[in-house]
Amino acid sequence: MLSKSKYKISIITVCFNAAETIEETIKSVIEQRYDNWEYIIIDAGSYDGTLEIIEKYRDKLAYFVSEKDYGLYHAMNKGLEKVTGDIVGIINADDYYYDDVFIQVANAFEEKDVDNYILWGDIVYRNSRVKGWRENNLRTGAFAPHPSMFCPKNVYNRIGGYKLWYKILADYDFMYRAIHKYKLKSIYLPETIAFFRDGGVASQNIFRSLAEEMIIKVEYGERKGFAFIQFILKLIKNYRKL
Repeated sequence: MLSKSKYKISIITVCFNAAETIEETIKSVIEQRYDNWEYIIIDAGSYDGTLEIIEKYRDKLAYFVSEKDYGLYHAMNKGLEKVTGDIVGIINADDYYYDDVFIQVANAFEEKDVDNYILWGDIVYRNSRVKGWRENNLRTGAFAPHPSMFCPKNVYNRIGGYKLWYKILADYDFMYRAIHKYKLKSIYLPETIAFFRDGGVASQNIFRSLAEEMIIKVEYGERKGFAFIQFILKLIKNYRKL
């Protein structure tokens, strides 16, 4: 454990009508054994009891707003505008962090140039542990789900936030852009960072998700033919599971 909390860790949660799960998410943040963090919640105008749950923890929040927005990634960008920390994690209201994650993340960044690194850890998804960084899959652009990532605020400042024209994979675009265009280095933390709940937007919209993935790869230099073949193969694989 760090003798001093060198890095301020900022966590963003975006939500809409998440009364069934958001309290677990909030507790997983505010109960971390780390003394230099801030928590930002961006709500899209919930009406199912979510706001009443958030109000219970209002004194723990650095910033909170509930208003209509233009979707998940617009809410994330709004959160990024309020961040004052060094390292940013984004945990959605369906997911939660495991214990001592902030300590592990801060230690992993120790003695690194935080302007040039992004960290990925492992997650639990469908009762299985998924590795957050797989160097051998870099060519195909394989990244673990968003909750596995902690990214320095200076990196966001330099390469930009989440592109709103990608409705499903703006987080994937950010990760792909960071590694393939800006050549950022990775830190792999071989610890279970977060629980990722099934049923996200991407899993419910397979065709559009894979189409956006193909477009992103081509935008950052992948050959169109190779990207299209990957798209078709993944599409077949996913529809066979149905």
